[in-house]
Amino acid sequence: MITRDEAYQLLLSLQPEQHLVHHAVTSEAVMRQLAVALKEDADLWGLTGLLHDIDFPRTKDTPEQHGLLAMELLKDALPEKALSAIRAHNSECTNHLPTTRLDYALRCAESVTGLVCTNALVRPEGMNGMEPKSLKKKMKDKAFAASVNRDRIRECEKLDMDLGAFFQIAIDAITPIAGSVGLVKS
Repeated sequence: MITRDEAYQLLLSLQPEQHLVHHAVTSEAVMRQLAVALKEDADLWGLTGLLHDIDFPRTKDTPEQHGLLAMELLKDALPEKALSAIRAHNSECTNHLPTTRLDYALRCAESVTGLVCTNALVRPEGMNGMEPKSLKKKMKDKAFAASVNRDRIRECEKLDMDLGAFFQIAIDAITPIAGSVGLVKS
């Protein structure tokens, strides 16, 4: 399996836009924190989160290929269960349905990053003091972070985790890296 440094360099080698790098890093953080909470392999889950959108710069206009090209790019870097999760995170277009904990974890983790990060950007205190109840409130407001798929976030229930606990994990994962992903106001 590829190391974290190798994975990050591979991600950067495809010259993604900065917001995609931030999304990759926040997805990695949430996946690692979820793995710890669920007693899973934090390195494997983190790398899956970091690399799940590696093909997006090349597939943004062909969504049916998103996840499939990533599997090709990563076939020698990650085990099959990680590749399967990457394919399943875009199941609406690839028709590869999620079935494993890793599949569902990636889908809900990468989706929650949009809600958490958008909330941090509109709060005067950013990530500081963010609580699950504020995210629950934002979930109900369909206009807030409108592109975030709320149904995918609710897939945390497939991990036997309620929404509040999942939001706390996401907050705890993203808060320490807020400065490196553009969430600290100057």
